Amino acid sequence: MDNRKRVAIIGVGLIGGSIALQLHEKKLSSRLIGVEASMEHAAQALEYELVDELLPLDEAIAAADVVILAIPVNKMVHLLPQIMDKVTNQIVMDMGSTKGSVIDVLQKHPKRGRFVATHPMWGTEYSGPKSAVRGAFEGKAVIVCNSDESDADALEWVKKMYTKIGMRVVEMEAKAHDLHVAYVSHISHITSFALANTVLEKEKVESAIFEIASAGFESTVRLAKSNPDMWVPIFLQNKENIIDVLTEHIDQLTKFKESIQTDNSGRLQALIADANKIRRIIK
Repeated sequence: MDNRKRVAIIGVGLIGGSIALQLHEKKLSSRLIGVEASMEHAAQALEYELVDELLPLDEAIAAADVVILAIPVNKMVHLLPQIMDKVTNQIVMDMGSTKGSVIDVLQKHPKRGRFVATHPMWGTEYSGPKSAVRGAFEGKAVIVCNSDESDADALEWVKKMYTKIGMRVVEMEAKAHDLHVAYVSHISHITSFALANTVLEKEKVESAIFEIASAGFESTVRLAKSNPDMWVPIFLQNKENIIDVLTEHIDQLTKFKESIQTDNSGRLQALIADANKIRRIIK
């Protein structure tokens, strides 16, 4: 018996393109349908054979068994209710980095059960279909939020799909998810953007940066190459949690600044020793 699904992917960029590759390779899809607002991305999605065809949104929904949203979260909040209005028994899932607003917008929708809210914890600083990665999600975690609000069959297919592409499924309530990702993901990007801006402001001779850049600097500012169209909506939708963690981060930076200003080697030693405790979490 063939359990493969016809899958429509709305937004065939880095995330949408990478999931398309996995769905095809793991034989989870019988047909991959792309929906793209960008003509350039549409052409690339076909060129790189990420999808079998491109269709307008309404036609793609009608032709699919599963609809996957892989678009910026601000666009998702507006588009998702319209998609849910059009589905009959299709499974609808998202792959967005914030979950509270996405779940809230569907709270009273009569077809809420057909939707599964997910966040695969993977990404790179690149964007677009040409950046899609084979095996991207293997060994990573995927957060499934408010699973009790999803229909059992929809939830089962989504969990099995993620498991088959090599992901570890973690269930979490949406508000808890948004709090935790503010600390482990969103603040990392803000720090990287801010560091890049600091260096570019202070170091006007770009060739000097290139000549002396170390592995540490490169790894720290890698995220600063990330697409603003993706990250601006994430920061604004998770505003409350990000302001909380950013306030703490600024306080920590101030402690380092004050310790260096006052030649307080003992306090610097203590601050760095405290930071070393992260080894208990990240080996």
